[in-house]
This record gives sequence, C-alpha cells and structure tokens, in this order.
Amino acid sequence: MHAARSYEERVLQTLKELGIPTSFVTHRRRPLQPECEDLVSIGVDMFGREQQLERQAAAHWQAMLEAGKQEGVVLMAVSGFRSLEYQRKIIERKLAAGLTIEQIVRVSALPGFSEHHSGRAIDVGMREIPPVTEEFELSPAFEWLTRRGRDFGFEMSYPRSNDLGVIYEPWHWMFCEEAAS
Repeated sequence: MHAARSYEERVLQTLKELGIPTSFVTHRRRPLQPECEDLVSIGVDMFGREQQLERQAAAHWQAMLEAGKQEGVVLMAVSGFRSLEYQRKIIERKLAAGLTIEQIVRVSALPGFSEHHSGRAIDVGMREIPPVTEEFELSPAFEWLTRRGRDFGFEMSYPRSNDLGVIYEPWHWMFCEEAAS
C-alpha cells in the first residue's frame, strides 16, 4: 500500500511541477497507471532502441510476432514501456513547443496515466508506414492485428470516437489478460 501511495505522490508532484492542476486530472476518465517493475526485453524497435514490456505481455508479444511472420506480416515495435519520467519529458517538449495541456492530452497521456507505464502497451508499426500515424490503419499489419491481435491478448485502446477524448490511435495496442484467456 505504501509503494502505491508513494507512486501516486510522485505523479501528483510531477503534475504540479508541470503546472497541471489536480482538478484537470480528476475530470479525465483515464485511470492511474502504476509503473511496471517486472520488465523484460522484447528486442529493438524499428529505430534500433531496446524496448521492454511486462513479462507476460512480452511473451504474448513474441508469440504474436511469430504468428504474424508465419502469415507473412511483420509487426514492429515503435514504443513499449515508458517510465513516469520519460512521459514527463514528452509533455515538457510539447509544452515548450507551445501546445496547451488540452491539446496535449488528446494525443499524449499525462505522466502517471499512460498505459505505457504498465508495461502492457505497445505502439506497433511497419517499416513502410510513418510510425504513430493514422496511415497505419491502411497497412497489412493493422488488418492482421484487428483480426488476430485478440488471439494473443492485445486490443486497440483508442478506437475512433472513444469516450476518453483521445485521438484515434490504430498503432496503440494493450495486452489484457482477459483477452488472452
């Protein structure tokens, strides 16, 4: 219980340092996402950076990669686990670029609220498509994921017109144990 409280305090302190009022977060329906502490490597992403996922999500990701390959579809990781601090830096860059918090939360979760903190979210891409763009929905990888992702426990988190007010993200997939059962 103490560790959860400590993490929540870190999140609140981070938001305060970013100038984001607590009331802004309470209006959102996104749950707090604790940082995963049981991470394993899933290899490198499409940019050559090592990526990590939570142990069970990583095993299902590897099985899904292999199944895709057997069916002629190459799935590539774009981004896996992100720490609270990494997410903070994303928000800081966007604030420095002149975006408002309202604009930012449509495309990026605030620190503490990103599914990537859980180690169960992965942004997926293909070499031929610019990463983290709607164009991904036109790819064979997206077609395959929508048909087979659930077989491996992965679901798209932010479909069109989602009730969280987040833009459509066909590249963002979350491992859910219930879906894997």
